[in-house]
Amino acid sequence: MSNKILLRPLVTEKLTYQMAEGKYAFVVKFDANKGQIKRAIKERYPGVRVLKVNTMIQRGKRRTQQTRQGIIQGRTSAYKKAIVTIDPEGEQIDFFEEV
Repeated sequence: MSNKILLRPLVTEKLTYQMAEGKYAFVVKFDANKGQIKRAIKERYPGVRVLKVNTMIQRGKRRTQQTRQGIIQGRTSAYKKAIVTIDPEGEQIDFFEEV
């Protein structure tokens, strides 16, 4: 079930700094709610205690490309992300152990 809800971890420079505070970000399915995300985190990472889940929808960015035929305009895909706050005294999530 967790593979269907949690699509991939989201690693950016800002979110890497927030990992020290116990905040981790994931790209999730659009129709997933906070309760489902919390259960999926507990299933994928046993021993991790989730304190809070914040979700937000990131709109796709507008992109323009100039070609010989003219200007082509489009958008990148929109996605939903969840920022999960876990207990700092509990077990931590390590994204880089699988690499």
